[in-house]
Amino acid sequence: MVAPGDAVRAGDVVVILEAMKMEHEIRSPAAGRVRDRLFAEGETVNEGELLLVLEAVAAGSAATPPLSGPGSASASATPRPDLQRVLDRHALTLDAARPDAVTKRHALGLRTARENITDLCDDDSFVEYGALAVAAQRSRRSDDDLQRNTPADGMVTGLARVNGALFPAERAQVAVLAYDATVLAGTQGFRNHQKTDRLLGIALKHKLPVVLFAEGGGGRPGDTDMPIVAGLHVPTFASFARLNGQVPVVGIVAGRCFAGNAALLGCCDVIIATADSNIGMGGPAMVEGGGLGVFRPEEIGPAPVQHGNGVIDLLVADEAEAVDAARRYLSYFQGCVDAFEAPDAQALRSVVPENRLRVYDSRAALQGLVDAGSLLELRTGFGIGIHTALGRIAGRPVGLLANNPLHLGGAIDADAADKAARFLQLCNAHGLPVVSLVDTPGFMVGPAIEAQAQVRHVSRMFIAAAHLRVPLFGVVLRKGYGLGAMAMVAGGFHAPEFTVSWPSGEFGGMGLEGAVRLGYRKELQALPEGPQRDALFDSLVQKKYEEGEAMNMAATLEIDAVIDPAATRAWLLRGLESARTAPPSGACSVDAW
Repeated sequence: MVAPGDAVRAGDVVVILEAMKMEHEIRSPAAGRVRDRLFAEGETVNEGELLLVLEAVAAGSAATPPLSGPGSASASATPRPDLQRVLDRHALTLDAARPDAVTKRHALGLRTARENITDLCDDDSFVEYGALAVAAQRSRRSDDDLQRNTPADGMVTGLARVNGALFPAERAQVAVLAYDATVLAGTQGFRNHQKTDRLLGIALKHKLPVVLFAEGGGGRPGDTDMPIVAGLHVPTFASFARLNGQVPVVGIVAGRCFAGNAALLGCCDVIIATADSNIGMGGPAMVEGGGLGVFRPEEIGPAPVQHGNGVIDLLVADEAEAVDAARRYLSYFQGCVDAFEAPDAQALRSVVPENRLRVYDSRAALQGLVDAGSLLELRTGFGIGIHTALGRIAGRPVGLLANNPLHLGGAIDADAADKAARFLQLCNAHGLPVVSLVDTPGFMVGPAIEAQAQVRHVSRMFIAAAHLRVPLFGVVLRKGYGLGAMAMVAGGFHAPEFTVSWPSGEFGGMGLEGAVRLGYRKELQALPEGPQRDALFDSLVQKKYEEGEAMNMAATLEIDAVIDPAATRAWLLRGLESARTAPPSGACSVDAW
């Protein structure tokens, strides 16, 4: 407290009152000098009693010393001891505190978890949760050891903005989780499971997209601070799976991703992986422990294998490309963009060859429909009979399907059907309209394909389409035959918002040659084998082709129009402007496969 004769400035603390074990500062209302203090230290005062008598003096006079209180510049220039302790503690979580670990990481050609997060997120937008966690190993390690060597318990979590330059702040919010491979090999510890669950709960509550950097070795056996036996009550996997169909979930892998880390990765909508990564449900130790042999990590789930079998959706060269792909992928679910460059519409006229038997690359049609530079193909190594991609039409995000005539003539096999059905689920869950480009002779048939459960696999396309709440637009490029063509347009030619055909379109109930052999068996068998029977067969097939021309289909209203290929984008844009996405009638889901 001040004493009689002391000079004070306006705002200086002159008396401290204690009430309910809390101290309350009484500050001088003006500059002056203390003339009298009416209570001694420790005495009890009552409400309304006079405490001090001040004599007013001119502000800035020699009688009033410079102000140096909590709000002054001199007081805030240096952090208080309590703040400094916090700053020092947080510094231990950063890469700069662990130069040796960072150097080893870089020597592998890889980035740290924090470097990846910095690259993904908009500048200064990342807000970290749980930074001060350490491994649950206090019974076997010192606090200093844990703080220096197990920062954040090997899992960096937080909220940030991604693509904030393109979308409003509320659309750019993303939850980010990154296992830190420089901390206990990126394993899943007790504390980082808690951190993961905390952030996943926030993401689900506020419907935030999630990005997971999943590199790591799975469950950690070395955490000893809690009485557990098997540790199988961990809620993280169920928490992560609950995001399915609710928000976009992106998984990124560089290096090795095994066991529990891979289980979370497998729950993601899209998996982006580097060419030298490895993904497996068990690492070398688990494989060997199961009596399954001794393998190097590089032999388990290498990226080329996982890309070819459909595990990896986007195969990239390195982490920088992976992060860029994640930003691009997220953007399709964040909204429309204003700036775009339209492709050359006239180029679509030459996509399909005049020779109806000549194959072509239907990806040229995809490129010719979407805004320049906006096409992002998914799962390119798997189910190559159907292309699946994201893109934009006049800035509007869409999903795109296209049969691939370069594979089985465009016939739909089991892998292609699985790929297409899951893609429809993805678009449906997150509200993307679908554009389907049709050129298929139908579902693949024969003893070999039936041995792959073809009946079940192709039927997934009908089931997925039956649950669509998003508009679907059908464009027949050439062949539109049988059940396969119907599956490509959500179950039937009147199921889409519109079904149109290019002039090259041809239609039929099944393969026309087979239909002629079956439908005209008696007529054909009535003629001897040889030129006469062959001539009748050819004429009947030609007649079927003529009957199934696109204009005949439009004349009988089986399709809505035959259009100039150059007008396709305009048709799609009008459709996108008029069609509506219905709200979910129930829980949407996206199959892991």
